[in-house]
Amino acid sequence: MFQNLSEKLESAFKKFRNKGKLTEADVKEGMREIKMALLEADVNFKVVKEFVKTVTERAVGAEVLESLVPAQQVVKIVNEELTSLMGGNVSKLNISSKPPTVIMMVGLQGAGKTTHSGKLAGLYKKQSKRPLLVAGDVYRPAAIKQLEIVGGQLEIPVFSMGDKVSPVEIAKAGVEHAKRYGHDMVFIDTAGRLQIDEKMMGELLDIKEAVNPDEILLVVDSMTGQVAVDVAKTFNEQLDITGVVMTKLDGDTRGGAALSIKYVTGKPIKFIGTGEKLDTIEPFYPDRMASRILGMGDVLTLIEKAQSAYDEKKAVELEKKMREQRFTLDDYLDQFDQISKMGNMEQLLGMMPGIKPGQLKDVKIDEKEIGRTKAIILSMTKKEREKPEIINLSRKKRIAAGAGTTVEAVNRLLKQFETTNKMMKQFMNASKTKHGRKKFGSFPF
Repeated sequence: MFQNLSEKLESAFKKFRNKGKLTEADVKEGMREIKMALLEADVNFKVVKEFVKTVTERAVGAEVLESLVPAQQVVKIVNEELTSLMGGNVSKLNISSKPPTVIMMVGLQGAGKTTHSGKLAGLYKKQSKRPLLVAGDVYRPAAIKQLEIVGGQLEIPVFSMGDKVSPVEIAKAGVEHAKRYGHDMVFIDTAGRLQIDEKMMGELLDIKEAVNPDEILLVVDSMTGQVAVDVAKTFNEQLDITGVVMTKLDGDTRGGAALSIKYVTGKPIKFIGTGEKLDTIEPFYPDRMASRILGMGDVLTLIEKAQSAYDEKKAVELEKKMREQRFTLDDYLDQFDQISKMGNMEQLLGMMPGIKPGQLKDVKIDEKEIGRTKAIILSMTKKEREKPEIINLSRKKRIAAGAGTTVEAVNRLLKQFETTNKMMKQFMNASKTKHGRKKFGSFPF
């Protein structure tokens, strides 16, 4: 995401770095490049104009021109202003003190409203909430069925009254159902249209009046650029939305909509969709997104993803096995599972500090390779996974056939495992004291 913008900003910052001491003329020349980068990223023109004006005023001040590291000061200012442009602080969902919390999901067709209703419900289910999905889209063919499938995959109940009842009645009945059966969150999937029309808005206003929602979240497709901003502006004027969910941000290399919506509507982006899987949704942190855009990484999100995938009990068992040098192919398989839970590998790499914009442009990580590795290990017997040294040629042929791969692929995996095992042994040996006793933890303190 934001790949093109990141590359252009990095190019502009290079010119600052090459100058050493900056003059006012140098700042203005660099800001012209930043202005072009933002416009090419499809950022709203008024937003660009205001942003460039603010950054320029700060950058020609004494804190930059008289600084020993002026280029770093300019990057710091751009980072702060990007953060401010996108809302400054994270905007959390307004949870009602008197359950259930009612969330209306609104937007045009094709933005991902139904899927993201489920994604959000799933996100809060992980936080020990008891969500209910309400199927209020009675117009789009198979919309109700789609929500039921999403709900089934997430093990979240779906309230439906079919497609012959008015959406207003469905919404009211859905909230009453939630109160009756102890659901503390209600996500109402409303009908969208191919374009904004009076009938749709009238119906949404009727639902709003009937259920008095705590949140009205507009779902927009980030890849539509300024169209998404215009849609947000219109919905906000008509419905007074409380926030935005931006979808398909993983596929948007420009990112103009994300940088424009808060300025144009005054309403924050609350969540972003970053993939097709039902767990690929996360709260929107303006400061972290600004860091990603400027190639500074996003360590906090990376840590949170690791923690959500982290199994403490397994980690303790693994440490014990490492100490006793009993690391097996089953443990190796567990590590792949933990990494897979963290999400898309290319996105995870993009959160690493020091990864410059554009560096990952041509890097394609074959995530199917992890699946092939798992298939090879699962084709082994329990004894083979515990003692891979017994795997001879005939066993390799059987394993390869079972995994639908080649003997060469089996050999590669065994070699990788052997190398990993050697590294772990060296690591654990290094954590011993001179007296042969191991120090606390897995690391040599």
